[in-house]
Amino acid sequence: MSEVPGLDTVAVAHENPDTPQPYAELGMAKDEYERVREILGRRPTSAELAIYSVMWSEHCSYKSSKVHLRQFGEKAPENDALLVGMGENAGVVDVGDGRAVTFKIESHNHPSYVEPHQGAATGVGGIVRDILTMGARPVAVMDALRFGPADADDTKRVLPGVVSGISFYGNCLGLPNIGGEIGFGAGYIGNPLVNALCVGVMKHEDIKLAQAPGPGNKVVLFGSTTGPDGIGGASVLASATFDDESHAKRPSVQVGDPFMEKLLIECSLELFEKDMVVGIQDLGAAGVSCATTELAAGGTGGMNIQLDRVPLRDHRLTPEEILMSESQERMMAIVEPSKMEEFLAVCDKWQILATEIGEVTDVTAEEAARGGRLVMTWHGETVVDMPPRTASDEGPVYERPYARPASQDALQADDAAGLARPGTDAELRDQLLRVLGAPGVGDPTWVTQQYDSYVRGDTVVSTPHDAGMIRIADDSHRGVALSTDGNGRFTRLDPYAGTQLAYAEAYRNVAATGARPLAVTNCLNFGSPEDPGVMWQFAESTRGLADACLQLGTPVTGGNVSFYNQTGDVAINPTPVIGVLGVIDDVRSRLRTAFGSEGARVFLLGETRPEFGGSAWADTIHSHLGGLPPRVDLAAEAALGEVLAAAAERGLADAAHDLSDGGLGVALAESAMRGGRGVRVTVDGDVFTALFSESGARAVVAVRPGEEEAFVALAGSHGVPVEQIGVVGGDSLSVTHPGGAVEVPLAELREAYEAALPALMSGV
Repeated sequence: MSEVPGLDTVAVAHENPDTPQPYAELGMAKDEYERVREILGRRPTSAELAIYSVMWSEHCSYKSSKVHLRQFGEKAPENDALLVGMGENAGVVDVGDGRAVTFKIESHNHPSYVEPHQGAATGVGGIVRDILTMGARPVAVMDALRFGPADADDTKRVLPGVVSGISFYGNCLGLPNIGGEIGFGAGYIGNPLVNALCVGVMKHEDIKLAQAPGPGNKVVLFGSTTGPDGIGGASVLASATFDDESHAKRPSVQVGDPFMEKLLIECSLELFEKDMVVGIQDLGAAGVSCATTELAAGGTGGMNIQLDRVPLRDHRLTPEEILMSESQERMMAIVEPSKMEEFLAVCDKWQILATEIGEVTDVTAEEAARGGRLVMTWHGETVVDMPPRTASDEGPVYERPYARPASQDALQADDAAGLARPGTDAELRDQLLRVLGAPGVGDPTWVTQQYDSYVRGDTVVSTPHDAGMIRIADDSHRGVALSTDGNGRFTRLDPYAGTQLAYAEAYRNVAATGARPLAVTNCLNFGSPEDPGVMWQFAESTRGLADACLQLGTPVTGGNVSFYNQTGDVAINPTPVIGVLGVIDDVRSRLRTAFGSEGARVFLLGETRPEFGGSAWADTIHSHLGGLPPRVDLAAEAALGEVLAAAAERGLADAAHDLSDGGLGVALAESAMRGGRGVRVTVDGDVFTALFSESGARAVVAVRPGEEEAFVALAGSHGVPVEQIGVVGGDSLSVTHPGGAVEVPLAELREAYEAALPALMSGV
């Protein structure tokens, strides 16, 4: 028996094979538990059960989504720019001049509902560490947010807390928040979506991987001490639906310290620069369990860990609690023995606690065949002896049943074309203002003014423009542009097409800055995978994204799946959030959305069709969701992107703005307000379709005086429909059409656009 009273050691597990274990309470199915017993040849110890339960959770193992995510690799387009793909902490792409960019988006949805401020803050901290572990300096963040109805009581609790958490953590780190999006809908009232993106910059030779090579190398834990905060946090909360007891889970939400993370970033970058690390992993969801199993599995397969050497802030923690703790601001490094003294000196310089807790070991051929050997002791007693690869790489894979919901036909048959349209210019004017001011379409400044968008000095473009853009180095004009987009209404109507439309909008937003789209990350937010209808949505969504990325040549570099976004049996609208990264050779040629030059001619690129299913107009004016989303034309999106990039490079355009939520009417109003200049346009045909259609592959461009002929020729050379519709000037948005005219002063547009969020959040 164990010499430590009550300790569940490997020897105790052998001697007491039938001891009941709380596998179900830890989220494991009975057959999963039995498989663990089969792998080990005995029952697991409490510590081993903790490791398998978190590593095989939905959040960590992707057990319900793997069979569908594989096509991102199977259908990956040939792309010489991809340096590191899926499977690591983040993807890495070559952006030229010997430099690379790593970026990724992840969710922190459930923790942000339970405790909005800390849930969102630690979501930012976690994604920043993912970027850091690739060897990059984090340089910017973004966020994609969804909340319940803007006037709901719970939204007034969750939204301010989420925004304060994001701004607190990002601002303290000194990272600019360069963009993102915010949306509202009834389905998100108990399931907000908090998706955080981070981008980092490095040189090619700086890339680091999560692996533990070299027997005899030391395993070092550095950063914050380990406490009870977050035990079963992200990994457990992300693998469960919400009920009336959700708020009791507050202790499971991690607590962040951005000032410690800032020191950890600088310390890590100095360690990388001095080549003192041969493998690195951050401690996020699943904590020590994840870091040790993944590093061991990625290296020799062997590791010995002394758990009692882990620095604690609560010395009552048991081995299994230490393994499951998700305390923030921690990293694990693999260090050569000869470099340990210098490694510890660098950590001491940055006031970072660093402790050697084990070493890399070799494994026999038999152990390697089983998945390696990870051994952990507690005061000399062995509490873990397991093959690490079975936890990190060989978790359960489910082919969940999926079926098109019976309600889908009726939903699509309920066409928005039958909705009542404005019958007079006065009604048209009123509805334009209502759509412009709708939460999710209207001004996000109440949110974004809480973020620092220009710290570090490399931000070129940020909110409210179509995409964020940063310069990647002080000695270069090269930059990258990023955008995230997702439309749960479109994806509910048609998951395949809706996901492609989200991708197309992000692609188009990046192109509208003058950058060329290069790579993709994604955060796939869905309901319960145990619901065949939800799994059908997920299967169609992933198929749609994989097919779109293949056609347009932008590989998926990594991402995140967030399941169980539902309350009871009511799921959110499926909301895949797609992030697209593009490269621009010279940020000085970038385009903004603002109409800045009096007399500039305004052109409409692309084809407008009467497409209103899932539109902002149908949602705002009629609270309607039905019909089909706009038709997807990826070839047209690619051609539009080429025209926009070339127009920027050749200096033909003064401004560009993609057409998406709200259509042409909203796009013209936004560009006019942002530039402080009015615009006069003339519409031939149906003015309602012209203003409110949300057909894809479209943009408005303000062309510099004298360049109109060259611009039309450029569009024609790429087969993009082009039409001159107006001119920049005056102090109002004026739309003339065959049946009359609509005119709205800029001041009135701005009043409608800016009023919604401040009014709803007043007194909060």
